Amino acid sequence: MNITPVFEVPWERQGVLTPGLPILPPGVERHPVPGGGSRAVAVWRGDEIMVLDREGMQPVEMVFFGPDKRSDAGRLGAKGYGRPEGIIATLNNGSRSGAKVLKSLDAAGFDIGRGDAIRALGEGSRPGDMARFTAEQDGLLIVAAPGGEMGPEGEGLATELTLYIRRADPKLVKMTGQSHDPLADPILDATIMPGEAKPYEVRKGQYIQILDVQGRECSDFQAFSMRALDKGLEREIDPTTTRALMGNLYPSPGIFSKYWSSDQEPLVEIVQDTCGRHDTFGLACTARYYEDLGYPGHVNCSDNMNAELDAYGIRPRGGWPAINFFFNTMLDDANAIGMDDPWSRPGDFVLLRALTDLVCVSTACPCDVDPANGWNPTEIQLRTYKETESFQRSIGYRKSTEADVEETKKTAFHECFARHTRDFIEYNGYWLANTMTNHGAIAEYWACRDKVAVMDLSPLRKYEVTGPDAEELMQLCVTRNMKKLSVGQVVYTAMCYEHGGMIDDGTVYRLGETNFRWIGGNDTSGLWLREQAERHGLNAWVRNSTDQLHNIAVQGRHSRDILSKIFWTPPQQPTIDELPWFRLTIARLGDLSGPSVVISRTGYSGELGYEIFCHPKHAVEIFDKVWEAGAPYGITPLGLAALDMLRIEGGLIFAGSEFDDTTDPYEAGIGFTVPLKTMEDDFIGRAAVERRKASPHRKLVGFEVQGGVVPVPGDCVRVGKAQVGEITSAMKSPILGKVIALGRVAPEYAEPGTVIEIGQLDGLQKRLRATVSAFPHFDPTKSRVKGEYASEMA
Repeated sequence: MNITPVFEVPWERQGVLTPGLPILPPGVERHPVPGGGSRAVAVWRGDEIMVLDREGMQPVEMVFFGPDKRSDAGRLGAKGYGRPEGIIATLNNGSRSGAKVLKSLDAAGFDIGRGDAIRALGEGSRPGDMARFTAEQDGLLIVAAPGGEMGPEGEGLATELTLYIRRADPKLVKMTGQSHDPLADPILDATIMPGEAKPYEVRKGQYIQILDVQGRECSDFQAFSMRALDKGLEREIDPTTTRALMGNLYPSPGIFSKYWSSDQEPLVEIVQDTCGRHDTFGLACTARYYEDLGYPGHVNCSDNMNAELDAYGIRPRGGWPAINFFFNTMLDDANAIGMDDPWSRPGDFVLLRALTDLVCVSTACPCDVDPANGWNPTEIQLRTYKETESFQRSIGYRKSTEADVEETKKTAFHECFARHTRDFIEYNGYWLANTMTNHGAIAEYWACRDKVAVMDLSPLRKYEVTGPDAEELMQLCVTRNMKKLSVGQVVYTAMCYEHGGMIDDGTVYRLGETNFRWIGGNDTSGLWLREQAERHGLNAWVRNSTDQLHNIAVQGRHSRDILSKIFWTPPQQPTIDELPWFRLTIARLGDLSGPSVVISRTGYSGELGYEIFCHPKHAVEIFDKVWEAGAPYGITPLGLAALDMLRIEGGLIFAGSEFDDTTDPYEAGIGFTVPLKTMEDDFIGRAAVERRKASPHRKLVGFEVQGGVVPVPGDCVRVGKAQVGEITSAMKSPILGKVIALGRVAPEYAEPGTVIEIGQLDGLQKRLRATVSAFPHFDPTKSRVKGEYASEMA
């Protein structure tokens, strides 16, 4: 669902597609330019330069410097516009891309202030539009995607560009997928070819980067405590100890990130991982493995490791237990261990930090007789870095299979919540607080139910939908009637594929006659909107504003009182006190001169609440004012664990639990978002949804579970021996004092009061007695959300 540039096609052979391995024509390079960021690339005479506008309406500004340190737009056959203000702004906005470009300029001795700006694309450009230039001499090219601070209605938004360079001399091409820039100045930079192993020493605090150059290649890794070796002891990473102490199949960046020896000494920790699929069960490939397949004498990683480690006095082994980075292991229902092609793509890597002095060994696996390396062994790049480098913890995230990998980001409110916890987990490409130190999920939950809580919801995906056909696009893509949506109104809705399965649920904010904002849980929905605009030839733009619009939710009975004290609204906008449910207002912090925000009376807690959207640079100031005003009311920070409890009680659905792309809105329990009787217009998936509604196969219901055992999502729901459904979410409700659950069942068993059993172990050996109930379990009339606390349940 991403726009595929004309230069990129997925790798395909005999009907096997691998979209994660894009192919470019020979001699063509690809360089992403982030929105509000920049890129510096060397070019040579005759090179063709092409800049792609991925989302539309994004201007590009370029500067070209020749070897004489002069800048002249005419050297690219273009018109000059003088001083490159857009590039200068991006270089000074604090972005990582700007820092890299400044370093390149300083190294070359170029003065960007004397650059001759080239401008293209921008107003009116469509997704996929491209500007083309040709270099008339060698030089350095600077490309920027400028944009200012985004306003509350989406103005000033900066989105990504892609720079392609078709080299005039193919020998000069930096082949995409065959060369990847180091993260910093490396101490060691070595290429390990398939069938080779590389030993190396690393000091405490230094970093190790193991990079899959072309994708789908495994690398076995082992590390030995140098202190133990000096004592004549071999103490290397022990996969079993590591799994036991970390509670995961393999560690990942975050709290549970360390690899341990059998003496329970931490040897390395993983800092960054762009792949997220590795193995800690199997051995590095062995001579016996190949011999048993009929390949005697096949080169193998274990023998290679033995040969290289002999210099350190490490005894040889028939098969080395190792951390098999990028190896794709799986366990099936019969407990058999299998494998398939790796998940890694060109440039994927893991970054480790040494926790003590180490002797390490890394390999590039030579296996070419099974899918371990995608049937095509390729090289591994090994780099080490100084302990003085600073690398953020990160788990790779991609908006789609074809998209560039992105680091896990900190929201603009991250440091505000970091005052209260170190327990952050990765959520859709961002670090979010899970629980708060000295509070805990139950205390946070009660704060929201009894007083007021504040939570970070910045990872929600925001897409600006604008243009003359914006309403028509939204009417086509969501199940609610956009023609009835007033400016300033918010509506909760579903988005479906043609077969009726849900893409996402989310809210639509109407900011103007031709301005909508889609807020959903994932990027798939935003990319789908953009794809439909192009497919149907609509005069509408869909641009990602997630990183320029961060938000906190203030939820609980005192939320209105707090916000009304600190936010000013202009006369034409409703005040906080006047704001009704599912409405928005444009406000400012303090007074007319304060930072601008959008405040909507919405939430995900089942309580009276509001969401505050702001530009990231104002986030800390806004949080501090909310915190200060909330202190007399006992305001408490709230993490994901408590939020999950609140939403289950309130019957609020969650992607991957209550719905996925096989589930229609009725099966997901939100049939009220599909007004089939009153909405005459067609929407994508309507015919399928109508057909599925007439003949339902599953229905979302509540359960009240006897005893104190909390079911696990995926547990089967049974009547006798027959499975009639499955659990989607469950919890022990603090306010109700019992175990409750949500789940999908066959319509025949969906009537409240129906007695069922929830199967555990294999679904038959352990049963939890339960009764079907209506949902939401708590506050079914939504009185608390409406602010009617006099009629609350307690």
